[in-house]
Amino acid sequence: MKKNRIKVAIVYNEPTPEMYTRSADRSPSDSGFKRLISVENLTPMEEYDYLAERLNRIGFNAYTLNILDNLRRMLNDFEKNKPDVIFNFVELYRDNPRLEMNIVGVYELLGIPYTGASAMALANCQNKVLAKRLLISNGILAPEFFIVKKKAKQYRHNLKFPLLVKPSLEDASVGIENESIVKNSKQLKERIDYVLRLFEQPVLVEEFIEGRELNISVLGDKQPRTLPISEIDFSEMPDHLHNIMTYQAKWDPHHEAYKKTIPRCPAKLSKRFESKANEIAINAFKILGCRDYARIDFRLSKDNKLYVLEVNPNPDLTDGAGFMRSASSSGLSYMQSIKNIILYALARKNKK
Repeated sequence: MKKNRIKVAIVYNEPTPEMYTRSADRSPSDSGFKRLISVENLTPMEEYDYLAERLNRIGFNAYTLNILDNLRRMLNDFEKNKPDVIFNFVELYRDNPRLEMNIVGVYELLGIPYTGASAMALANCQNKVLAKRLLISNGILAPEFFIVKKKAKQYRHNLKFPLLVKPSLEDASVGIENESIVKNSKQLKERIDYVLRLFEQPVLVEEFIEGRELNISVLGDKQPRTLPISEIDFSEMPDHLHNIMTYQAKWDPHHEAYKKTIPRCPAKLSKRFESKANEIAINAFKILGCRDYARIDFRLSKDNKLYVLEVNPNPDLTDGAGFMRSASSSGLSYMQSIKNIILYALARKNKK
């Protein structure tokens, strides 16, 4: 093995790997986890191993590390293997997504460059209220909202129904269901009380923007660029389901919404709206401190206003899913995109 090959540690956290089994009779989507690469019947651990294998083929020295909810295991590995760069796939620690930022904080303390968002950017984006305030204060439109921190007999507000009710500190659409859209005060109280009880965190209530759902992927660091805009086509959504990307629509292949939310890339937009949306996406990316790769979710309202719904740092890199679909549409292969993300991280180290 050549000594000058860049050593890449693919770091992830699957604390109970024994729960995953392979089966020739099971489809790839049946396993209940986000697929990284389109290879059938692989466990998450095998998918990361396969990514390492592919990186090795294109000139890197890559290996995988499952930290197993064990910080000492991670530190010992870094001391032994001394990676040049970390490809960070850790999304939670001790079953808590809010500790994701702490893991990358450790990378920073150790001085090891890593892919994706910094600890500060992860904190900015995960706190949906803070993210909204940062965007709005910089002139970017976002749905009007209010926050509920504790249960009350009624919840007074000045917003217009329908409203969207969701946890304020989750990501990946956790806590967003069809019932999250409420049309009157009774439904609003029931849903707020439900989220408070189940998630034990402040509740974000915002006006639901009717219109087209657009996703803009951004690639790069100091000079980020947008990739072709993707749209979620709701035209086949049945009447009893709202036109939103619920948790089930994103991650549950057996749910009706999963099959009725159809991505289209590139989206059919006028040059004017395309240019404006791309400009807003880059600004949002920078305002919240993102880097390397991110996805900004929009609604284009019926009165032709662009609202930023969320900024997603370190989005899903599944081959064929949102970010990689846009990358592919831009002419980048899966491994070209992965390589670029690694090189952005290394460039920060070299600059220092």
